Amino acid sequence: MTHHDTTLVERLAGVVPGSPIDRAWRARAEARRFAEDAYRRLLHPQDPGPISLVERRAVAAFVAVLNGEGRTRDHLLALLRETDPTLVPLARLIEREAEDSSHPGPYGSFPAGPLSAEDLDGPVYAVSYPVQHELGLRLSAALEYAHLVTLHPRDATPDSLAALAKAGWTNGGIALLVDIIGFVNFQSRVVAGLRSSIAARQPHLAVI
Repeated sequence: MTHHDTTLVERLAGVVPGSPIDRAWRARAEARRFAEDAYRRLLHPQDPGPISLVERRAVAAFVAVLNGEGRTRDHLLALLRETDPTLVPLARLIEREAEDSSHPGPYGSFPAGPLSAEDLDGPVYAVSYPVQHELGLRLSAALEYAHLVTLHPRDATPDSLAALAKAGWTNGGIALLVDIIGFVNFQSRVVAGLRSSIAARQPHLAVI
């Protein structure tokens, strides 16, 4: 990646090359490189390995919708649809499931102690049987785990990983799944932060 290349984060955020926001973001070279490399490695892999391309992009789109950052959401839903023309119904289903289960977070319970005052109740997402029939056990379990890690990570337990294994996920697949969820959460927050900075500091450069 050269100094003049633009990354997906910059394009989604509407960062204008040469602007103060652009210079500030480029100064964080390691984070910038990570965001671009992780996107290509996780969502455009040469060898999908233990997670199919469809599964990777479906989980990524689901997490993006949960986060609510519009540009990232639109991009990853479009990426899922573009994977195969027959996946348009799947993309709609993923979007609907995420929208219906998206709540302010993060929520969950801390271990009993001083932090218990910050406990926040929230619903546990479970894929309904009709939707599970459409998605299959593997993808349904992946979406439930993605919802847990994204919106109520305090409630994650070893049983959460056991549920993935029971649905057919291997250790290697689970490791990649965790990477995908973490990456999309990171990307969504970075894009949202950059867009907020542009709107606050350079409103004339903000892209609606």
